[in-house]
Amino acid sequence: MTNVDFTISFENIEVGMSVSYSQTVTDADVKQFAGLSGDHNPVHVDENFAASSRFKRRIAHGLISGSFFSALFGTKLPGPGCVYVAQSFNFKRPVYLGDTVTAIATVKSIDVAKRRVFFETVCKVRNKTVIDGSAELYVPEDK
Repeated sequence: MTNVDFTISFENIEVGMSVSYSQTVTDADVKQFAGLSGDHNPVHVDENFAASSRFKRRIAHGLISGSFFSALFGTKLPGPGCVYVAQSFNFKRPVYLGDTVTAIATVKSIDVAKRRVFFETVCKVRNKTVIDGSAELYVPEDK
């Protein structure tokens, strides 16, 4: 697996290339996401409610971690100008406030004729998978 830390032209993308992005999820992130998305589920925003839940404390919205793939695709691989076609998420474990999430996207296949790149995607916290799935990106001709 080759780790790419820069944008790369479509013609140079190869199966096995991988990119990653890490970010620690904060209280401010959760509150901003709740405001942006309208998802004010108390398991995310209310300490008392979350304490009585199966999680025992507040958890981050799953799509906060899922959105880290957008950072990878739009800035690293395939890079600026690419457009999402599809993304799937399987939520395996909760992400708690203060957890550092590492999103990893690995090229699984390429459709040169349609200029599509297919990725395996995974988010990890302390080397445990919290999300896995796949993504498909379109890369325009001018990239």
